Amino acid sequence: MTDPVAVRTLLGDYPVTQALKRGELRSPSVTLNFVDVKTPSTAFKRVVRDLEFDCAELAIVTFLMAKANGKPLVLLPAVVLARFQHPYIVYNAERGPLTPADLAGRRVGTRSYTVTTSTWLRGILADDYGVPLQRVRWVTFEEAHVAEFRDPPTVERAPEGKELVTMLLSGEIDAAIMGAVPTDPRLKPLIPDPGAAAEAWRKKYNAIQINHMVAVKESLSKSHPDSVREIYRLLGESKKAAKLPKPGEIDTLPFGLETNRRNLEIVIDTVYRQRMIPRRFSVDELFDDVTRKLG
Repeated sequence: MTDPVAVRTLLGDYPVTQALKRGELRSPSVTLNFVDVKTPSTAFKRVVRDLEFDCAELAIVTFLMAKANGKPLVLLPAVVLARFQHPYIVYNAERGPLTPADLAGRRVGTRSYTVTTSTWLRGILADDYGVPLQRVRWVTFEEAHVAEFRDPPTVERAPEGKELVTMLLSGEIDAAIMGAVPTDPRLKPLIPDPGAAAEAWRKKYNAIQINHMVAVKESLSKSHPDSVREIYRLLGESKKAAKLPKPGEIDTLPFGLETNRRNLEIVIDTVYRQRMIPRRFSVDELFDDVTRKLG
């Protein structure tokens, strides 16, 4: 019997990954060696710049940009993080009311221009609220994960030492895109009734808003295709162990290419129209002959 293939893996702690990361699921053919990274997004540069991981959770926008720049990664049709982004852009209500219609000429802070949440929200603001994105000043704190990308002229870097929430409270920026919904009562959602807006978006586009999927190195898929199939099987078993989706809830962590086709079409189009990739990829291009047949 041959030894299991060792796979250096970056994967966050979520309900969908819990059984796998706890070691409750094992395989005779694959050993997933998880790196100790508390917040996977902090290692996404290492995924696309250094190709440090054989298998990695990756923001879908980062994956698309990496593909556009020739990084040898291939997608698995497995979503490990998704959410509707409408509640994550906020303003300081103490400084007066603000709506999406008021954003032209204003300053909006975000961790990085290419963050997936920010990319989704720019698309939502433009498509559903008519915001002219080129007339918004985007204030960022970090560069893109993909080294080749250059921020557009509408982007400026926040001064060294500044913090997003502090700038919002002081009025240095007018709105901010957050990683989590803030608990500060002064910070209110820019999009009115974001829950209802998210549900309307889902019905309008017949899609969910993907944040993170799983990718593997092309070299692993070519040299050990059965190992890649096994990784996908383990991810699926971990989702089943979490009993997801819950009864009566929509599946926001869909597995399978066809199940995700519409979701991927929407995000590809959103990223392309913001000029972050040079052309609209077809969904099938994101996969190879191994991963295209999964699910």
